[in-house]
Amino acid sequence: MFNQFRFAALFLLLFSAHLLAQKAYYPPVESWETRTPEQAKFDAEKLKAAIDFAKSSEAKVPRDMELAQAQSFGREPLGEPVGVQKPRGEQTGIIIRNGYIVAEWGEPLRVDMTHSVTKSFLSTVVGIAFDRKMIRSLQDKAGDYAALILPYNPLERFDEYGKSKLLNLFETEHNRQITWEHLLRQTSDWEGTLWGKPDWADRPDRDATTWLTRKRNEVGAVYEYNDTRVNALALAALNVWRKPLPQVLKENVMDEIGASNTWRWFGYENSFVVIDGQIMQSVSGGGHWGGGMFISARDMARFGLLTERNGKWRDKQILSEAFIKQAKTPTVPQPTYGFMNWFLNTNKKYYPNAPASAFVHVGNGTNIIYVDPENDLVIVLRWIEDGKINEFMGKLYASLK
Repeated sequence: MFNQFRFAALFLLLFSAHLLAQKAYYPPVESWETRTPEQAKFDAEKLKAAIDFAKSSEAKVPRDMELAQAQSFGREPLGEPVGVQKPRGEQTGIIIRNGYIVAEWGEPLRVDMTHSVTKSFLSTVVGIAFDRKMIRSLQDKAGDYAALILPYNPLERFDEYGKSKLLNLFETEHNRQITWEHLLRQTSDWEGTLWGKPDWADRPDRDATTWLTRKRNEVGAVYEYNDTRVNALALAALNVWRKPLPQVLKENVMDEIGASNTWRWFGYENSFVVIDGQIMQSVSGGGHWGGGMFISARDMARFGLLTERNGKWRDKQILSEAFIKQAKTPTVPQPTYGFMNWFLNTNKKYYPNAPASAFVHVGNGTNIIYVDPENDLVIVLRWIEDGKINEFMGKLYASLK
């Protein structure tokens, strides 16, 4: 009898969980239901105060992205753009609770550069390859999967003597030790030049005499944010998928979550390669030198809702919970970083006014997709002063009932 009661209780628990999962709202294609602040359990006046604060905190960088990038990164060596850029729009935001739009302002349908939020889309296509066993383990050496690649662009295809060259991302003794996880956590210390950008030219030391003689860190020991290394991951992932990563993302993620057809993911003018006899562009992981993801705030919010729901969209697991769990695990040398670009609020260090369990996909601008599973919140903020985000979070959480 006791076992029968236990079985019945377990059945009811599982059935209740199933009903709750079925009730979770996911926006259909080309539409998104709204809720009033009161329906979403916000104090309307306090929420308005938080939004007004965001609107008044627009980023001071120029709207011309080439000027903004020059201001952000200074006069880096070899810092000229090699990919497309686009002037940005107005300060924009969307607040989602329980899947519904509670508030939005600015230009939520405008397609803009999202800079390093692109890295989270890159880690997603790597995650899908991992889920499908195309990458057997994230501890595998990335070089075991990346065969020789033939650059298509003449600027990349020939050496200084005019001889054809093949591209091997992991041919040095140091680079051969690098795993997929090292690349995802930005702890690889990958060395080399890719698409005309040496690893040392991204955010280099102020002392120019160290650029060509920089200390090589042990693989996995040091976290360093570096777009050349991110682009190496993108090219390695292209070699695994053997078809353009934007196509992979569209077919396996963006179409599944009902994203629009307005987003684009670009590489550089010289980042074309030949794989299986086909010319393909290797995309960039951000807009540092141009390129990267161009996307609307609405589509960013759909992606944020996917990550907030642990990779599930309605009844389909698009990105495995196992991969997302690793993406949200702190990187040892950098506790507020998981996989690119999942920034973690470990011990409330990133945003003291937000829950420690929150995480955020971040890009220059500042562009963020903020995710709070505890409160079923997804927030997109675009073109806001970075130093104002934590204060905005304090005002937003003060508005929750």
